[in-house]
Amino acid sequence: MKLYDGGRAPNPRRVRIYLAEKGIAVPTEQVDLGALQQKSDAYAAINPLQRVPALVLDDGTVITESIAICRYFEYLHPQPPLFGEGEIEQAMVEMWNRRVELHLYLPVSYVFRHLHPAMKATEVPQVAPWGEANKPRVLDFLPVLDRQLDGRRFIAGAHYSVADITALVTIDFMKPAKLAVPPEHRNILRWHADVSARASAKA
Repeated sequence: MKLYDGGRAPNPRRVRIYLAEKGIAVPTEQVDLGALQQKSDAYAAINPLQRVPALVLDDGTVITESIAICRYFEYLHPQPPLFGEGEIEQAMVEMWNRRVELHLYLPVSYVFRHLHPAMKATEVPQVAPWGEANKPRVLDFLPVLDRQLDGRRFIAGAHYSVADITALVTIDFMKPAKLAVPPEHRNILRWHADVSARASAKA
C-alpha cells in the first residue's frame, strides 16, 4: 500500500488529518506539484486525472478522491468514527461535508487557481473574472456555517468528523487565496481555533 501525497495542497491534507485522527500510518510518496510531477506519464498512469492524493493498494487497486480514501480506511478502522455514529449523525456529516465542499471549498479553490500567479502553469487557462466571481460565493456561505456552529463544538454533530476536516482545510486554504473570515463570524473563529489545536491539524 502506498499513498501518493501532495504536500501543502488541501485535498492531500484532508487525508493526512484523517489518518492522524485514526492513528494510521501509511507509506507515502510525495508528488511535487510545484514541478508538475502530477502531470508526468508515470503519475498519470496511476491517476489519469493527474490529481492528488491517490492510494494504491497491495493488489494494484487505485483509490483517488480524498473522501473515498477516507471511507476505505473508515471501513478498516471504524474507531473513532469520523463519518458519524447512527443514521442521523451520519447523514448530517454527509450533508455538511458536501455543503462545505460545494459552497466553500470549491469557490475558494477557484479563487486560488484562477488568480494566484503560482497556478499559471497548472490552471490553463487562468480566467481571472471567474476567480473574482467566486469571492462573493465564499462570503455568502460563511454566515450559514457560522449559524450552524452557534452553540456547537463541531459542525455536524457531537463528534469531530470529516466535515470538520474539510472545513478546517478550506478555512486554512483561504489564506493563500488572499481571503479571510470576517471578524463578525465569531463561531467560525472559535471553532477554527479549537480544531486547529488538535494534534492532527499539524499532519
